[in-house]
Amino acid sequence: MTNRFIKITPIFLLLFSLSACAQSSENTEQADISKAASNHLSTLVLGLGCFWGAEKYYENLDGVIDAVSGYADGEGVEPSYKAITQAKNRFNENNYAEVVEVTYNTNMISTEDLIKHFFELHDPTQKNRQGNDVGTQYRSILLTTDESQLKAANQLRSEYQRQLSSAGYGEIQTIIKPLQKFHPAEEYHQDYIAKNPNGYCPDHSTGVVFADSPKRKKSLAKVDNSELLTGQSILVLEADGYCPYCEKFRADVSEDYQGNIPLVYRTAKQLQGLKIDTPTWATPTIYFLEDGEETFAKQGYMTAKEFYKALGAFKLGDSEAYKVAFAEGTDNRFCKQYDLFKDTPPGVFVDKLSGEPLFDTEHRFNSGTGWLSFTQPVEDSVIEKPDHSLGMVRTEVVAKTSGIHLGHVFDDGPNGQPRYCINATVLDFVAR
Repeated sequence: MTNRFIKITPIFLLLFSLSACAQSSENTEQADISKAASNHLSTLVLGLGCFWGAEKYYENLDGVIDAVSGYADGEGVEPSYKAITQAKNRFNENNYAEVVEVTYNTNMISTEDLIKHFFELHDPTQKNRQGNDVGTQYRSILLTTDESQLKAANQLRSEYQRQLSSAGYGEIQTIIKPLQKFHPAEEYHQDYIAKNPNGYCPDHSTGVVFADSPKRKKSLAKVDNSELLTGQSILVLEADGYCPYCEKFRADVSEDYQGNIPLVYRTAKQLQGLKIDTPTWATPTIYFLEDGEETFAKQGYMTAKEFYKALGAFKLGDSEAYKVAFAEGTDNRFCKQYDLFKDTPPGVFVDKLSGEPLFDTEHRFNSGTGWLSFTQPVEDSVIEKPDHSLGMVRTEVVAKTSGIHLGHVFDDGPNGQPRYCINATVLDFVAR
């Protein structure tokens, strides 16, 4: 046993040694990879007004590792939101600026591209303000962490100034200098837009872009607004860049809209020929237009309920249809709209506001009540809920997309089927 042990020990030691070398080599390789990755990480600190929207914008760029809201370039003032927003500090030149610390991988996005985004994302010709946000905390400022960034920032400032001057803008007010210290903002400011999904994205950009900017083609694209100059239309104002509230409005509301009032998307630079009163610095802003002129508008994200109530006021006005849709009113028996709809050719009755298909003529029958009657709705198009109004126990029927009141459902239909008793004034008809 002893001799056998002695004979295999060198082999065991050799294998152990090779394994240890391999492990050591692997650790060294991982360390080299980590070091190489770190060598390509850089940080810029950017102030372009309120930091909420800027943080979200930069987080969305490919190559950005992290974006943190915070304060920089101040002294004699506590670096906190409470302190910098005090009235006495509003025009204090030593006040801290709201900034975003952007950490990025230079292998994926260049310093130059980040700085171009910075200039294009706000109006650098405004001093100590961006739009309605006024004060030194909102100053345009670019703080660098190495000499190459400082050189690039000054070169791009000069290049952008030429573009701005050609477009009729004044002198750039952006402060460019090395970073002294960055102070992270309070936790409730971090990822603020993600935590508060029903707001708006401030858009203070000039619309002027660098000659090689990906946005240039879009900014120069001509839009035909002639279709908006006649009749009613809905215009959704979106940002030139990334706007999460715009995306949310599309996903939650406008992409499901099928109504017969045209809905279009525009940016602030694409409103030629239209008479707009509501400022264009908030996106989304939803404009309701009559013959190309704003009737009213709503700044910021709108829920489906808010949008369709506004659309109801716009399209239906002070009519019986509006009262039925939003005040749970009821059509008169054998009303004019009922007479028009009781004997239509084959087709589908749709929501007067959203255009969503609700009832098919295949399921229509003459109940003799003076209201449109159906045995069933289009699948997944309505919501039924208890209704105890007027001292009765009934089941209300509302449109799933717009939420408008449609009528009630009873259990006295033909052959034991339900009877959906529906108000004709809140419907439109589409022939098959």
